[in-house]
Amino acid sequence: MRNPFTAAALGAALALSLAMPASAADPQPDKEIAAAAQHAGFAAGSSDIAGIHTHLHHAVNCLVGPEGEGFAPKELNPCKALGNGAIPDTENATRKESLEAALERANAGLATEDLADAKTEAIKTQALLDSLK
Repeated sequence: MRNPFTAAALGAALALSLAMPASAADPQPDKEIAAAAQHAGFAAGSSDIAGIHTHLHHAVNCLVGPEGEGFAPKELNPCKALGNGAIPDTENATRKESLEAALERANAGLATEDLADAKTEAIKTQALLDSLK
Protein backbone atom coordinates (compact mmCIF):
# COMPACT_ATOMS: atom_id res chain seq x y z
CA MET A 1 0.00 0.00 0.00
CA ARG A 2 1.23 3.55 -0.80
CA ASN A 3 2.35 5.91 1.89
CA PRO A 4 -0.44 8.47 2.45
CA PHE A 5 2.14 11.16 3.25
CA THR A 6 3.86 10.67 -0.13
CA ALA A 7 0.54 10.99 -1.94
CA ALA A 8 -0.29 14.17 0.01
CA ALA A 9 3.12 15.68 -0.74
CA LEU A 10 2.79 14.91 -4.45
CA GLY A 11 -0.70 16.41 -4.49
CA ALA A 12 0.52 19.58 -2.78
CA ALA A 13 3.42 19.90 -5.23
CA LEU A 14 1.06 19.50 -8.17
CA ALA A 15 -1.37 22.07 -6.78
CA LEU A 16 1.47 24.54 -6.20
CA SER A 17 2.84 24.10 -9.72
CA LEU A 18 -0.61 24.69 -11.21
CA ALA A 19 -1.11 27.79 -9.09
CA MET A 20 2.15 29.43 -10.17
CA PRO A 21 1.64 32.32 -12.59
CA ALA A 22 2.78 31.93 -16.18
CA SER A 23 5.06 34.93 -15.69
CA ALA A 24 7.22 32.80 -13.42
CA ALA A 25 8.90 31.42 -16.54
CA ASP A 26 12.45 32.49 -17.21
CA PRO A 27 12.24 35.39 -19.64
CA GLN A 28 12.83 34.34 -23.23
CA PRO A 29 12.58 37.58 -25.23
CA ASP A 30 13.95 36.02 -28.43
CA LYS A 31 11.13 33.47 -28.43
CA GLU A 32 8.58 36.16 -27.55
CA ILE A 33 9.80 38.26 -30.48
CA ALA A 34 9.63 35.26 -32.82
CA ALA A 35 6.07 34.48 -31.71
CA ALA A 36 5.01 38.12 -32.09
CA ALA A 37 6.53 38.19 -35.58
CA GLN A 38 4.75 34.96 -36.48
CA HIS A 39 1.37 36.37 -35.41
CA ALA A 40 2.02 39.66 -37.21
CA GLY A 41 2.63 37.49 -40.28
CA PHE A 42 -0.63 35.67 -39.67
CA ALA A 43 -2.31 39.09 -39.48
CA ALA A 44 -0.67 40.19 -42.73
CA GLY A 45 -1.95 37.04 -44.42
CA SER A 46 -5.52 37.39 -43.16
CA SER A 47 -8.20 38.14 -45.69
CA ASP A 48 -10.52 40.08 -43.39
CA ILE A 49 -10.23 42.79 -40.78
CA ALA A 50 -11.30 40.48 -37.93
CA GLY A 51 -8.45 38.07 -38.70
CA ILE A 52 -5.94 40.90 -38.90
CA HIS A 53 -7.10 42.34 -35.60
CA THR A 54 -7.12 38.95 -33.88
CA HIS A 55 -3.52 38.16 -34.81
CA LEU A 56 -2.31 41.69 -34.11
CA HIS A 57 -3.79 41.32 -30.60
CA HIS A 58 -1.74 38.13 -30.23
CA ALA A 59 1.40 39.98 -31.35
CA VAL A 60 0.70 42.84 -28.91
CA ASN A 61 0.15 40.36 -26.07
CA CYS A 62 3.59 38.86 -26.79
CA LEU A 63 5.18 42.30 -26.89
CA VAL A 64 3.71 43.86 -23.75
CA GLY A 65 3.01 40.82 -21.57
CA PRO A 66 0.09 40.36 -19.18
CA GLU A 67 0.97 43.42 -17.08
CA GLY A 68 1.59 45.71 -20.04
CA GLU A 69 -0.51 48.50 -21.47
CA GLY A 70 -2.63 47.22 -24.33
CA PHE A 71 -2.64 43.59 -23.20
CA ALA A 72 -5.91 41.99 -24.32
CA PRO A 73 -6.81 39.35 -21.70
CA LYS A 74 -9.67 37.97 -23.80
CA GLU A 75 -7.27 37.28 -26.68
CA LEU A 76 -4.72 34.49 -26.94
CA ASN A 77 -1.32 35.11 -25.41
CA PRO A 78 1.00 32.84 -27.40
CA CYS A 79 3.85 33.89 -25.12
CA LYS A 80 2.30 33.15 -21.74
CA ALA A 81 4.90 30.50 -20.91
CA LEU A 82 7.82 32.51 -22.30
CA GLY A 83 8.09 35.38 -19.85
CA ASN A 84 6.52 38.75 -19.11
CA GLY A 85 6.45 40.14 -22.66
CA ALA A 86 9.24 40.91 -25.11
CA ILE A 87 9.39 44.60 -24.19
CA PRO A 88 9.65 44.20 -20.41
CA ASP A 89 11.96 41.18 -20.79
CA THR A 90 14.39 42.98 -23.13
CA GLU A 91 17.29 44.75 -21.47
CA ASN A 92 19.04 46.24 -24.52
CA ALA A 93 17.74 49.82 -24.96
CA THR A 94 18.14 49.91 -28.74
CA ARG A 95 16.34 46.61 -29.17
CA LYS A 96 13.60 47.77 -26.79
CA GLU A 97 13.09 50.90 -28.95
CA SER A 98 12.61 48.67 -32.00
CA LEU A 99 10.09 46.55 -30.11
CA GLU A 100 8.20 49.67 -29.09
CA ALA A 101 8.16 50.78 -32.74
CA ALA A 102 6.70 47.38 -33.68
CA LEU A 103 4.09 47.80 -30.95
CA GLU A 104 3.20 51.21 -32.35
CA ARG A 105 2.68 49.69 -35.82
CA ALA A 106 0.58 46.83 -34.41
CA ASN A 107 -1.57 49.30 -32.48
CA ALA A 108 -2.02 51.36 -35.65
CA GLY A 109 -3.30 48.23 -37.37
CA LEU A 110 -5.70 47.58 -34.51
CA ALA A 111 -6.97 51.15 -34.63
CA THR A 112 -8.13 51.01 -38.24
CA GLU A 113 -11.06 49.25 -39.82
CA ASP A 114 -9.60 49.73 -43.31
CA LEU A 115 -8.45 46.33 -44.57
CA ALA A 116 -5.57 47.63 -46.70
CA ASP A 117 -4.25 49.94 -43.98
CA ALA A 118 -4.47 47.25 -41.29
CA LYS A 119 -2.69 44.78 -43.56
CA THR A 120 0.06 47.34 -44.25
CA GLU A 121 0.56 47.89 -40.53
CA ALA A 122 0.71 44.13 -39.93
CA ILE A 123 3.39 43.82 -42.64
CA LYS A 124 5.39 46.67 -41.05
CA THR A 125 5.03 45.06 -37.64
CA GLN A 126 6.31 41.74 -38.93
CA ALA A 127 9.23 43.37 -40.74
CA LEU A 128 10.33 45.24 -37.62
CA LEU A 129 10.12 42.10 -35.52
CA ASP A 130 11.85 39.94 -38.11
CA SER A 131 14.75 42.40 -38.15
CA LEU A 132 15.32 41.60 -34.46
CA LYS A 133 15.56 37.83 -34.85
